[in-house]
Amino acid sequence: MKMTFRWYGEDDPVTLDKIRQIPNMSGVVTAVYSVPVGEVWPQEDIDHLKEVVNAKGLEMEVIESVPVHEDIKLGRGDYKRYIENYKENIRRLAKAGVKCIVYNFMPVFDWTRSRLDQPLPDGSNALVYYKEDVDKLDPTKLALPGWDSSYTPDEMKGLIDAYKELGEEGLWKNLEYFIKEIIPVAIECDVNMAIHPDDPPWPIFGLPRIITCEANLDRFLALYDDPHHGLNLCSGSLGCSASNDYAAMVRKYGAMGRIHFAHVRNVKILPDGSFEESAHFSACGSLDIVEILKAYHDVGFKGYLRPDHGRMIWGETGKPGYGLYDRALGASYMNGIWETLEKLDK
Repeated sequence: MKMTFRWYGEDDPVTLDKIRQIPNMSGVVTAVYSVPVGEVWPQEDIDHLKEVVNAKGLEMEVIESVPVHEDIKLGRGDYKRYIENYKENIRRLAKAGVKCIVYNFMPVFDWTRSRLDQPLPDGSNALVYYKEDVDKLDPTKLALPGWDSSYTPDEMKGLIDAYKELGEEGLWKNLEYFIKEIIPVAIECDVNMAIHPDDPPWPIFGLPRIITCEANLDRFLALYDDPHHGLNLCSGSLGCSASNDYAAMVRKYGAMGRIHFAHVRNVKILPDGSFEESAHFSACGSLDIVEILKAYHDVGFKGYLRPDHGRMIWGETGKPGYGLYDRALGASYMNGIWETLEKLDK
């Protein structure tokens, strides 16, 4: 296992100097954020990013993410050009030594929450998904960090309507086309492609969501029989549905060699289908982080892992879910579990 940390570039208040001080931190997970979705990343921008990271003694072997343009997901407009651009981005990132590329196939919206700073009983603040509040939201007027904010309300409504008409099977068809186009390039470049699950793993705002459960992960992996075609398993995304046994998924797909990247965080599942993000420590949420890491350890996981969303603690402010302190605590907690598992194995 290689411990990594999400870093949002040179404007991120969580600097590389701070990240490198976290024990056992091998590298950062980052991206080029200045290029519009669907366009080719300049090689000089990729190389500069790598130079900045390497200068601090850290690796840049995982890119999260290379976003997939909505035209590709909908199979319309300039989708063929955007797929060719995507292939070129794989080639350019491979040239810079990138080993794993993360992406998702979520329609319109990436991760969805109803509040970014919900006070928890311990005085910290966290991202939460309260179903009753989400059901009242107007999706044409939403704006959350990391989302594409370039759409007007009318354009957003048009996108949502197009996805509703496309439906789940139409989305599967377009995903299959995309996969069969890009994976041969990934194989040629020896880059592992890792899809991130839908977050949360159920339909929202009437939009289809398909990377949600074990049956759908099976269907996804069957689209292309090659180990470069794999998963970015996320405990917080899949684990916020009580119907998903995340540790069992780790054992199943890890044994197949199809997990290339692991996001580990804890969530507290609430009775009505809501959830709150929590500290990584198992007792703070509904997931058994020890059992999850044991599953990764038992399958001989050699890929990349990072502490996912953290709370805001100790008065820290910054990008919701991506402060320094709680994620550093999460990394240290998981390092301790992993070291124990390794020593018990001897």
